[in-house]
Amino acid sequence: MWVPVAGHPPRLTLSAFSGAGRFCVLRCGAARWKYVPGRNGRGLSDFHQQLLPSQGFGESPSWLPKCRFESRHYITSPRLAETVAQILWEKQACKPFLECNPGPGILTQALLERGARVIALESDRTFIPHLESLGKKWGGKLDVVHCDFFKLDPRNHGVVKPPSVTSELLFQNLGIETLPWSKGIPLKVVGIFPTKNEKKTLWKLLHDIYSCTSIYRYGRVELNLFINETECQKLMANPQNPRLYQALSVLWQVACKLELLHVEPWSSFDIYTQNGQLEKPKYRESLEEMKQNLCLIRLTPRRNLFTENLTPVNYDVFFHMLKQCFMKRNAKLIDHLHSLSPVDAMDILKQTRKKEKTKITNMYPRDFKRLFETIECSKDYTCKWLYDDFMEDIVT
Repeated sequence: MWVPVAGHPPRLTLSAFSGAGRFCVLRCGAARWKYVPGRNGRGLSDFHQQLLPSQGFGESPSWLPKCRFESRHYITSPRLAETVAQILWEKQACKPFLECNPGPGILTQALLERGARVIALESDRTFIPHLESLGKKWGGKLDVVHCDFFKLDPRNHGVVKPPSVTSELLFQNLGIETLPWSKGIPLKVVGIFPTKNEKKTLWKLLHDIYSCTSIYRYGRVELNLFINETECQKLMANPQNPRLYQALSVLWQVACKLELLHVEPWSSFDIYTQNGQLEKPKYRESLEEMKQNLCLIRLTPRRNLFTENLTPVNYDVFFHMLKQCFMKRNAKLIDHLHSLSPVDAMDILKQTRKKEKTKITNMYPRDFKRLFETIECSKDYTCKWLYDDFMEDIVT
C-alpha cells in the first residue's frame, strides 16, 4: 500500500518515444507530457519569503472595502452566519477553522461564539483593522493574516507578496502541524468560491489533492465552501445525470466525500465593488446567475484515495485518461481503450466486469478508478499508456 508523506512527492522521469500518427508511448507511471519540462514542486518558488505585517494599513471608518480589484461575495447576514456556524461546528472534533476572505467578520464572530479557533485569511487590507480589533476581544482565538486562500502557492516563479503566500510559510507561522493522511482532519476551510475563474480554482485544488502539495502536504484538509449551484450539480453528478457528468465530477468524487450541507439564495450575500456600493449585474449572464442559489458543500479527502496503483506520482495519467474519455462521452468504453492503452482491451473489460456495449456515461467514478488501476497493474506490458499529442494543449 502506498502511503503519502509530508513534502513534495518524487516525480518519475518522462520516457517518451515517437510513434505513428499523433501518438506517442509513455512508460508505466510516466507523469509528464512529451516536450513539457518538469516543474519543481508544481511551480512553487524555491525561496522562503516573509509574511508582511498587517500594521500600517490605516484605520477605516467602515469595514466596507474602498479599493478593490474585483468584487467578492460576503456573508453579512447574522442569520446565515449562525446557520453556517451551527452546521460546521462539531464540539468533539475541535479543529481550527481557516476562513477565506471573511470580510466584515460576521461568520467569524459566529464561529468564535461557539468556541472555535479561527484563522482569518483576508485579501482586502481594508477589512484587516476591523478583524484585528475583533481578535483582541477574543483573547488569541482569532489570527488575522493578509492572504488570499485561493492564491496560495502560486505557480509563477519569483517574489511572492501578499495576498499571495506559500502554505508552508503560512502554516509554519500559525503552528499548524502535518497530520498523516491515514489519520484525521488537521483543519477545516470555510469560505466562498470566487466567482471569477471558479472552474480554474476547482482544477488547481484537484491537482493539489492528488499530488499532496500545497495545503494537502499537511493532511486531509476539509473544505466547506459556498459554490455556484450549477458547478455544485456538476461536481455531484453521476451517470444518472449524464448531461452534467464530466471528468471534473469523477475526479472530485474519487478524491473526496462530497456532502451538500446547505442551499442559500444569492440575495443573502452582499457583493461590493471598488466604491463600496452593491454591484449591479451588467450582462444577461449575470442576471441569470443571480437567480441561482449558492450551495455550501463539504469536500473531505478520502482516506483510501491512494493505492499502490494510484499515487501522487502517476495521478496526472489518471487525469489524462478521464479527459480523453469525456471528450467523446457517448462512445463505448472499448473504443476508448484502444486509443488509451496497448493492453488487451477485452482483458481489461473482463477484469473490470464491464460489457462491450458499456458507454463512458454509464460508468461511475469508482469504475474509472478501478479501470485505471487495472491497466496500471498489468504485468505483461512494459508500456501501458498511449497519449494523443493534441491533448497537451488542453491539460489543465
